Amino acid sequence: MDKTIEAVAAPTMTRRRILVGGATAAIVAVAGAGAYYLWSRPSLSQPGPVVAEPPGGADVPLAELMAPGPLGDNFLGSADAPVTIIEYASMTCPHCAHFYETTYPELKTKYIDTGKVRFIFREFPLDQLAAAASMLARCAGKDKYFPLIETFFAQQKEWVVQKPLEPMLAIAKQAGFTQQSFEECLANQQMLTALEETRKRANTKFGVNSTPTFFINGKIIRGGFSAEELDKQIAPYLKG
Repeated sequence: MDKTIEAVAAPTMTRRRILVGGATAAIVAVAGAGAYYLWSRPSLSQPGPVVAEPPGGADVPLAELMAPGPLGDNFLGSADAPVTIIEYASMTCPHCAHFYETTYPELKTKYIDTGKVRFIFREFPLDQLAAAASMLARCAGKDKYFPLIETFFAQQKEWVVQKPLEPMLAIAKQAGFTQQSFEECLANQQMLTALEETRKRANTKFGVNSTPTFFINGKIIRGGFSAEELDKQIAPYLKG
């Protein structure tokens, strides 16, 4: 299994984090002086302490895990599917983008589209730029949420840069945003607070401390995995 993951608390500042730091100042300029507090808050760029595995092993009670956060859940597939996969991901995480490039197409065509898997995506922003992309996906509406998530991952190298506003706006316009709606979305304090609450809940309640992290019917899997490993994980739930 590919164990490459993006940790919540990295011991050193990576080049990606340095670039994101520069991007934050640019986003402040978009929303105006009134949004300075929104984008200068330390909570998203300095996540809480890493927690241990949930009590009782790697599994989490499915009923508790399935309770949606303050923004509700967006999902693909049948609500009656025998398998539920929940992914916690950060939009600036390269390993999350790699999963969408390599394994997600197989997951969607073989399991989601056939009614075998319900796939829930939950935001776990590791920095302000990741939060901004998540907010834009939320603002786009339910019908455009997943297409925009997929586009941000597919074009991650183009907007996780020192000056992200222009490429982010270009991507957002594909989903129907205007300059005004783009700026209004990024200045939405209530949505940012809700994203932060979702991240904190995942960390403290479910032991999520890196991205991507998956739950397959409550079983936690840290890091991306191949299509072959996906088959192995899902197969036991589809027998009979």
